[in-house]
Amino acid sequence: MGSLGIETSRLHVAIVGTGIAGLTVAIALRKHPHIHVELYEKATELREIGASITLGPNGLRTLQRLGLEDCISDQVGYRGPNPISRFYRHWKTNEIIGEDFYEDVSEPLHYTARFHRGHLQQALLKHIPSEIIHLKKKLVSASVDPRDGVQMRFQDGSTATADLLIGADGIRSGVRTAFVPDFELEWSGHTAFRGIFNASLVDSIQGVPLDSTHWWGPETNFFATRLAQNLFTVQGGIYADPQDPVAIAKFRDGGRWDQEANINLLREKYVDWNPVVKALANVTPDIRYYPNYFCGSSLPTWIFGDRVTLIGDAAHAHGGAFATGGSLAIDDAYALYLALTSVFPETASQKPSSGQILRALKLYEDTRRPHAVRLLKVVHANNEMKTKKILAETQETDEELRARAKRGSGTTWLHEHDVVKSFEEALAASSKRI
Repeated sequence: MGSLGIETSRLHVAIVGTGIAGLTVAIALRKHPHIHVELYEKATELREIGASITLGPNGLRTLQRLGLEDCISDQVGYRGPNPISRFYRHWKTNEIIGEDFYEDVSEPLHYTARFHRGHLQQALLKHIPSEIIHLKKKLVSASVDPRDGVQMRFQDGSTATADLLIGADGIRSGVRTAFVPDFELEWSGHTAFRGIFNASLVDSIQGVPLDSTHWWGPETNFFATRLAQNLFTVQGGIYADPQDPVAIAKFRDGGRWDQEANINLLREKYVDWNPVVKALANVTPDIRYYPNYFCGSSLPTWIFGDRVTLIGDAAHAHGGAFATGGSLAIDDAYALYLALTSVFPETASQKPSSGQILRALKLYEDTRRPHAVRLLKVVHANNEMKTKKILAETQETDEELRARAKRGSGTTWLHEHDVVKSFEEALAASSKRI
């Protein structure tokens, strides 16, 4: 599997993880005639699992650049009837108290879309030959040899080699652990309860918005949206002091990520909210449990041994803040593709040297890491602010809540980020240093 030296002109790339990040980078790299890709996945089968996922204009634009219009069509993702990025409603009155507007988005296909994660994964899989995906491959170790490349060992005893290893294996990345074993994730104090079900269950509820909607309250929020293929999803949750032993036992350690949870956790939390939210919670047949973890600190580098890098949550898990994780991963994948093709053009007769691979990885990191670090700083500040309010037992007033919603999320820099422009700026800066 993935043996080196077979074709001296081909760059052999191993990708660990077949989520949105891994599949996108595989599709991108396979456009290069001299890059050979193999994917390794610890799951026993590729099936539709997981909750919903949001893609903003940046991620949608990048997928279109890769020729993946079929993956972001209305048959796969849901867009509301109004060309507005986000709606914020009041938890008690149900009135619209805030909106996020697009600043530079005119293509309807780039309007924010919501997907069942499994639907998006299956759409992407149609663009990848099944024979290059290896299941039941849980990475247990990886090492780099300057001459022989990257060696990987899997739990089943098998091994593989590659010129370049990409860790796209999510928040609990095995690739990251192989090179940064002491890196720790932190619980933010937030635990989400999510449910996905047939949309017919909401037909009897009056006033359910056609647009994806956030209801903001003084202590927590509620989100609901239609999905493609006649599905509907809701998300609620709790915020607690992440150091509180009771909260740790009940919410952080109360169940595994993506485990089925007691539906009353959702229904009891929103019993006093407006009739629409209360009704949505009551018709939700079941929920799953998602303790919110994020990188307690930014990794100082995403490059290891000059031949290994990370993308998506493996590099910069941010706890899902601002619903931008999917688009971040997609833009990571595209930036890495641009970086590799800049040092290894399609006309090349030989695969890149170790030095050229390192140059590409540095260019990728220069393009993406400052953006991710900026986001993590915002996430850390917000988490600290929420924890301080919990410890002080202070609650946001209604006036403060309305003012916050009126300001909006202030995240255009995230959702409309131009990864190509960032790459070109990083490339220009790199050229000046040569």
